[in-house]
Amino acid sequence: MNVVRTFALVLAFAAASLAFGSAAAAPPRVVTQPSAASASEVNQRWIMEGEKRYRINCGRCHQPPRTFSPRVMSMAVRHMRVRGMLTQDDMKYVLYYMTH
Repeated sequence: MNVVRTFALVLAFAAASLAFGSAAAAPPRVVTQPSAASASEVNQRWIMEGEKRYRINCGRCHQPPRTFSPRVMSMAVRHMRVRGMLTQDDMKYVLYYMTH
């Protein structure tokens, strides 16, 4: 019984040491202001990323998209997600590219 208590104390001490050590070793959190990127810069990045993902995933079978309503494009992208094995991120970027 004494061996079990000693073992339990050693485990508890080791767990406490690890918890304290990881907290002390963690870098301090620095709070920064959000980047000052304008809405148009963000819009351009989304369009560029969407175009890139369109070319990689959709361009092997489809020509560049014509302008359709967001509702029609949303339906088309959802249907092609399975066939083209698009990730959720791919789908969001491609849909943004095709509707803007």
